[in-house]
Amino acid sequence: MLAAALLLGLCATAAADNVLFENVRIFDGKGAALSAPSNVLVEGNVIAQISTSPIAAEGAQRIAGNGRTLMPGLIDAHWHAMLIATGPAETMNDIGFATLAAGDEATDTLMRGFTTVRDVGGPAFGLKRAIDQGIIEGPRIYPSGAMITVTSGHGDFRQMSDLPRKPGLFTPMEINGGSIVVDSPDEVRLRAREQFMQGAVLLKVTAGGGVSSPHSPLDVTTFTAPELRAAVEIAENWGTYVAAHAFTSEAVQMSIAAGVKCIEHGFLMSEADAKLIAEKGVWLSLQPLHEMMRTGLREGSVERAKADEVWPGIDRTYKLAKKYDIKTAWGTDVLFSRAMAAQQGAILASLTRWYTPAEALAMATGTNAELLALSGKRNPYPGKLGVVEEGALADLLLVEGNPLENLDLVADPANNFKIIMKDGVIHKNTLAE
Repeated sequence: MLAAALLLGLCATAAADNVLFENVRIFDGKGAALSAPSNVLVEGNVIAQISTSPIAAEGAQRIAGNGRTLMPGLIDAHWHAMLIATGPAETMNDIGFATLAAGDEATDTLMRGFTTVRDVGGPAFGLKRAIDQGIIEGPRIYPSGAMITVTSGHGDFRQMSDLPRKPGLFTPMEINGGSIVVDSPDEVRLRAREQFMQGAVLLKVTAGGGVSSPHSPLDVTTFTAPELRAAVEIAENWGTYVAAHAFTSEAVQMSIAAGVKCIEHGFLMSEADAKLIAEKGVWLSLQPLHEMMRTGLREGSVERAKADEVWPGIDRTYKLAKKYDIKTAWGTDVLFSRAMAAQQGAILASLTRWYTPAEALAMATGTNAELLALSGKRNPYPGKLGVVEEGALADLLLVEGNPLENLDLVADPANNFKIIMKDGVIHKNTLAE
């Protein structure tokens, strides 16, 4: 797909330099309205000046906005960069092929306007390095490394022939870094430290059962309390936090009691759990999961039955998040499907079931950036993301139209995102045609 885009002249990368956006209406990543016609100067990789008056910027590349919307690059807070372009067998058994496919998908992700992703499970360290060094085009990646799971937990994709588990002997799933099995607090500490050694900026644990794991029932609380506390202990030693996959009340409550800072999903939790999350100031990372993710599972399968149980909870949980003013992040959780990944913007637009377009866009920009900042000194991209303000990193989209009036604009990035800039570098510019 990248080659085709290059032939069309859409993805030619411009070297980092001063760029002046003139006559744009700004969505700043926080507010509910666009700014007055403004000018925005980018110097290097930082937004240097914003003014309603003309800006003198001799030698800068000038871009005529003509009243278009300038907004922050989008952020997906629940992404699996290495688990999209290939199926689980390929990802776990042929890491070379999986990485090449993931690199191509990473470029498509950036071309959809997603300049940053929070990767919550998978061997994304090499992919991140290639993107950061400019070898391939893709989003900023905040990696958690391998999903930390337990025997028969969510993320344990081993075969029955891999049992009994023998400490010190590892399956391809573990060797390649998709997920790692731990069955004691000491194992949690060891494997958590290994993720940080490789460059993780947070830890992802699977505190309860999951849909896609065939041997992990939804109602089972997979980790013990001491195991969860061990993960939190190591994360806090490293100055960062734990995100816990948890659907049920039991998994949510145990995670919060252990000190987990972010609950992923929570679609089977109770109203009392929502109150607890709000009271404790814990983040809730939600995903308006696309119906195709459920119907794509084989009817009669264990995975489909679990999806049928989870899906009704999506609407209820979003309503609870709003009712109790919970700190809510947005993500997609796409797995094993490039066709579904192509719907990333449409999944964001579906938030209008519960939020105004401005609220949804703020969640996918400024609010998600606040969650990323929980990684503290482990933050691989020091600087302010998710906002258009002076001093912030220059991750910007120039949009044809007003997404605060029509959020569906983000569902068609090929036509509506005229310029995509990441770190002050223009990766797409159709106005240059």
